[in-house]
Amino acid sequence: MLSSYAMGILHQITSFLLEPVVWGLLFLGLLALYEVGIAFAERFFTLPQYMKNSLEKAQENSLTLAAEQLKIEGKKRIERSDFITRIAPMLGLMGTLIPLGPGLAALGDGELSILTTAITVAFDTTIIGLLIGIIGFVLARMRRRWYDHTLHQLEKQKFYFSNLESLPSNKVSQKFHLKNSGITENG
Repeated sequence: MLSSYAMGILHQITSFLLEPVVWGLLFLGLLALYEVGIAFAERFFTLPQYMKNSLEKAQENSLTLAAEQLKIEGKKRIERSDFITRIAPMLGLMGTLIPLGPGLAALGDGELSILTTAITVAFDTTIIGLLIGIIGFVLARMRRRWYDHTLHQLEKQKFYFSNLESLPSNKVSQKFHLKNSGITENG
């Protein structure tokens, strides 16, 4: 078995980690709330405005560029949500296991108040970590759906404009045909 010196170092390291874990959970909680706000702005303002601007510029090459830019931006935002989804439950689990060691040792010494505090911290960090992870998961799923829908709309526009070449090319005619094609901002 390990020497008592090695066990002491290991115990000191794990005891030191509890406070950074709690601060990490608090930071991820604030980040998740921030991301919820950004997601609502994305859904109701940014993506519809993006579609509107794409409709106004509507040319096949600009639509391809717009789709690529949207993919890059969407990937970054989805990755932030995925980061929250993965890291928060891990920190919650760390916050569960770290105080249980000293709590169980205190139980062996008959100090129930220390055990009670340790279990309370353990449950609190688990619940907060899971809650933040759920928020991140829901955000990532919603964002994937929103970006997929917007990209699908851009592809419909691109297809429409690739077939528009056979029609008269003046802007009045293009706007008329675009309006009558059934392509809208929201699909």
